[in-house]
Amino acid sequence: MSHESFAIWQCGQCTLRFTQDIPDAASIGPYYKSENYISHSNTNEGLVNRLYHMVRRQTLNDKYRLIHGTTRLRKGRLLDIGAGTGAFAGYMQEQGWEVTGLEPDDSARAVARTDHKVELLGMDQLFNLPADSFDAITLWHVLEHVHDLHPYMERLKSLVRRHGRIFIAVPNYTSYDARVYKEMWAAYDVPRHLYHFSPDAMERLLTQHGLQLQFSSPMWYDSIYISMLSEKYRNQGRGNAIRSGFIGVLSNMKAFVNKSHCSSLTYVIGK
Repeated sequence: MSHESFAIWQCGQCTLRFTQDIPDAASIGPYYKSENYISHSNTNEGLVNRLYHMVRRQTLNDKYRLIHGTTRLRKGRLLDIGAGTGAFAGYMQEQGWEVTGLEPDDSARAVARTDHKVELLGMDQLFNLPADSFDAITLWHVLEHVHDLHPYMERLKSLVRRHGRIFIAVPNYTSYDARVYKEMWAAYDVPRHLYHFSPDAMERLLTQHGLQLQFSSPMWYDSIYISMLSEKYRNQGRGNAIRSGFIGVLSNMKAFVNKSHCSSLTYVIGK
């Protein structure tokens, strides 16, 4: 989108990858101002985005079932960080949960208000929330965008209740489709993605902050979606639905045997 190049480095000890020479928090905003950035625009333009909307209701239900099955709560207090256009926050409100949603982008908050009847707060409210307040904290493809990674982790730890759970979904650069597409893998998404996680890197990060990984869960649709975007990037805007579909399905098949092959993983975390 930006026609700029960014290098990605990897830590030789913890395997966390990170984007070099990133814009700081005050200047990264323009990289999110794209009609194709579906997390903020809710666009239906193009085959990939239409497919995204077709499966979104199913993915929302999958997330609800994961939270309900893990917390054993039908209703509780939820903090959704990086709520985007509010689809998930609105869905959880429909299920009877008390939801606090945080989103930095003004236009996304406006879409949430109009489309999902959700009033999201700005990200500046994160450090004003009372400790031990939430049964579930969700970050769906958010942690990779955070500039201050370690203070963020400490804040999550302080906000979740003793028997609550934190749900962090991030792309997985050890996935099969990442190996196929290499620097054209859409989930690198530089410079918006500041960090790039492997399962080992995530577990090390949690240990650093006294958090415990309960288990991880594959996000099966992401393999298809990311492969379709990656194919477009590799072919300068021309997609190949057959090839990308094959790569995405193959990535999922490999993930059935080993979760580290899945494009994205949700990590379920406790204190």
